[in-house]
Amino acid sequence: MAVHAGGAGGDDLGMENRITTARVSTRGAWRVAALLLAAAVALGACGDVVPSGVPAGTASAPPAPSGSASSPVPGATPTLTPGPTASHSGEPQPTMTPTATATPTERATPTAAPPPTARPTPRPTARPTPRPTATPAPSAAPSRAVRNGSRKTNDVALTFDMGGRVGDSVAIMTWLAEHRVHATVFMTGAMADSTATDAGRRVLAIVDAHPDLFTLGNHSYSHPDFRTISAAAMATELRRAETAIARHCAQDPRPFFRPPYGGYNSAVLAGVGAAGYRWTVLWDIDTIDWRPVKNDPPGPTADQIVAKVVGGAKGGSIVLMHLGGYETFKALPRVVAGLADAGLDLVTLDEMLGG
Repeated sequence: MAVHAGGAGGDDLGMENRITTARVSTRGAWRVAALLLAAAVALGACGDVVPSGVPAGTASAPPAPSGSASSPVPGATPTLTPGPTASHSGEPQPTMTPTATATPTERATPTAAPPPTARPTPRPTARPTPRPTATPAPSAAPSRAVRNGSRKTNDVALTFDMGGRVGDSVAIMTWLAEHRVHATVFMTGAMADSTATDAGRRVLAIVDAHPDLFTLGNHSYSHPDFRTISAAAMATELRRAETAIARHCAQDPRPFFRPPYGGYNSAVLAGVGAAGYRWTVLWDIDTIDWRPVKNDPPGPTADQIVAKVVGGAKGGSIVLMHLGGYETFKALPRVVAGLADAGLDLVTLDEMLGG
């Protein structure tokens, strides 16, 4: 019995000793934990990295961001968070995890946006109101009839009509070109278009080749008396002649017009002027070379032509001859020489009257 009681007492004592030992162990564990906690706080404050080999459950600093220093986030406060790591006593131990306290970010004071600039609303561009067109003036002033140029000059203009007989026309033009004699040619459109002869076209070719020597004028297309036709018919005659001439010569016959038969009146001057012909060219010396010698009345001989022209010409004279004249080619060399001997200069109508 005693042995049994003693055994029981021994058991109680052993149990008490174990409890005491457990308390001591628990206290020791808490002391170790406290020491570790203090060390972790110290290390967190200093920013030291916990060396490898520190027992699990100790605090470790968070890794520094790539490319930056390993210093802790300013204002970080370590907190105890229960972790899975067990101590030597087998109880869960607190794990030190630093919690970053967010540093207040300095916010820029918002700058007030400038008030929107008022843009003027585009107004439709006003189209100018067309002004009433003034009553158009006449297309041209009436043509001016002239029989001579200025008497204050020594200029004389030899003019040659071509509209009927061909005669020595090409020979006359060739001679004038070879001797550098200035002259003016009035040709009909029908002569330029003639299918019976090419004389008119050959004359135009010589004029075209020597624009410095020759001036062209319009002698109508079919040689009618302009006093007997309408203004519309006048315009047609003039335009048809221009077209025919233009096929063979670059010169424009405007502004010179010679009326067939020398016939004109105020209506003719108005119609011709409207067509762009400033000058209606007449003459003060008429050789009448278009009439043959054997005629009744007879036409002039070459000697008579020379005497009439050289004896009657003076400054500003306009001489009428024909490329198809009967005695014209025979008289021409002596006419030119006689005028030169008299101190007179042979010019074109361009040079005498201007354009």
